[in-house]
Amino acid sequence: MNVLFKNIKELIQVRETSTNFLSGKEMSILPTIKNAFLLVENGIISDYGIMENCPEIDIKTIDAKGKMILPSWCDSHTHLVFAGNREDEFVDRINGLSYAEIAKNGGGILHSAKRLQQTSEEDLYNQSKIRLEEIIQLGTGAVEIKSGYGLSKNAELKMLRVIKKLKQNHSIEIKATFLGAHAVPLEFKDNKSGYLQMLIDDILPTIEKENLADFIDIFCETGYFSVDDTKQILKAGKKHGLVGKIHVNQFTAIGGIKAGIDNSVLSVDHLEEMRTEDIEVLKNTKTMPVALPSCSFFLSIPYTPARKMIKAGLPLALATDYNPGSTPSGNMNFVVSTACIKMKMTPEEAINAATINGAYAMNLLEKVGSITKGKLANLILTKEINSYNFIPYSFGNHCIEKVYLKGIEIKKA
Repeated sequence: MNVLFKNIKELIQVRETSTNFLSGKEMSILPTIKNAFLLVENGIISDYGIMENCPEIDIKTIDAKGKMILPSWCDSHTHLVFAGNREDEFVDRINGLSYAEIAKNGGGILHSAKRLQQTSEEDLYNQSKIRLEEIIQLGTGAVEIKSGYGLSKNAELKMLRVIKKLKQNHSIEIKATFLGAHAVPLEFKDNKSGYLQMLIDDILPTIEKENLADFIDIFCETGYFSVDDTKQILKAGKKHGLVGKIHVNQFTAIGGIKAGIDNSVLSVDHLEEMRTEDIEVLKNTKTMPVALPSCSFFLSIPYTPARKMIKAGLPLALATDYNPGSTPSGNMNFVVSTACIKMKMTPEEAINAATINGAYAMNLLEKVGSITKGKLANLILTKEINSYNFIPYSFGNHCIEKVYLKGIEIKKA
């Protein structure tokens, strides 16, 4: 698709060259061009600049007067493929039950797994397709989707095949993660090591053969999987070509971050509970810390200490954690707002975390995350707004007018 955007009030996140992730003080710098043009050719950003240098060409032209353009959101942590919902647990939490108590009573991940196991692949795809198309309309142009609600060989592979089909049928950039080690299923209640071995021996070879995943993940948390379990899974995934990620430090800090660093994980996600030693071990690494503020909002648990981490010179990405139990929302606009409101990130830091750093956390930095020549034209066109500060300020009403993937406007179904 070829299109020329003219009279853009402000072109946001402009990077002359494909930059690496942003850390510490760098996160407060958000390059923009005011009164700009943006040229898209064959779905790729080919040129941009001030309006004085706008080319005179016969091409589809969009007048963006009073509006802004920024790269689409990069959501590096979701569980978007799931069956049904867990709204009953929402009421249980209102009535005072904790996440752990709900899980102990048969709810939580195991409840979602039981339902997913009983859902056909076609039905699961159709449910997930609706959610995917909804988040695209909310400005997401790249997304990672995890398995982990199957907890059996057939169901985990079913989830990964659904993700692969979503990728084939939609123009959004999608990365897949194998999260078989999300919880221990009831049939392995007293044999966690046997379950982990099943994941390694029975599922990983099929994933590699069918090219079903990019990453491997594990829930390293008290009551779920230990640091030793985490090391075992990450090493096994690496043998099958899967890059590591970890759910870690959500409720307790047990040393999982160091285990991740030792195994060269791409990202460590959640981080609601961060000790000084956890921050120290992340310094000068290539591992991206990922915060999930809408999870903290929904569960009423602490927020990732963004200010402390950025002050220490760390990078930070933002993602939704879209899932049926702890974050039933894939709205990255709300994530950016919540990061500013509750985590005291500046708008510049939050936008950087939700674009460039999110792209890095999915190994997609060469394709998306900034307005850079040669990258995909996955774009958000805002409504008429005064400044980009309005994006997080307007937390209840997103200010997106149109969404483009590879230069093509994605219209509501």
